[in-house]
Amino acid sequence: MSGWSARRAAPWLVLSIAVQRVLELRVARVNERWAREQGAVEYGREHYPLFFVLHPAWMLSLLLEGRASRGRVNLPALLLFVLAQPLRYWVIRTLGRYWNTRILIVPGGRRVTGGPFRWLPHPNYAVVALELASAPLAVGAWRTALAFTLLNAALLLLIRIPAEERALKEYAARQP
Repeated sequence: MSGWSARRAAPWLVLSIAVQRVLELRVARVNERWAREQGAVEYGREHYPLFFVLHPAWMLSLLLEGRASRGRVNLPALLLFVLAQPLRYWVIRTLGRYWNTRILIVPGGRRVTGGPFRWLPHPNYAVVALELASAPLAVGAWRTALAFTLLNAALLLLIRIPAEERALKEYAARQP
């Protein structure tokens, strides 16, 4: 694939990401239904739509800038993206039914501290940050990598992670 032009590879990369995200959203919806049946309380609902703007915009930008690229596939960046995938699924597997795209706190649940959570409090966000940079860089879309890495960092650091931490603290404070 390193002999592939970035222009030819970009649509395939975006297609693989889109398929992956659609399948993950199906899992998230099943998990969301289960969590709500358990009496889960949702936090951060007001910022949730921002993710549904950020991620599709990133994929579109990746596709357009990648298709305009005149270079070859950047193999180290592509490998970094590919190596991030087992980390993503390790997070999903570790969280099990608690994995979701929303902030849902299930009564009686406990904060997960195993798997990758032993080393990072929010490993899924680290994986996403790695993907948002490495996938565009793989096809020469450095502007996309820079812009969406910065937008994602702002969204996570200023809004999403603080909302998750507040939700967890509030839940912990209510426990006996």
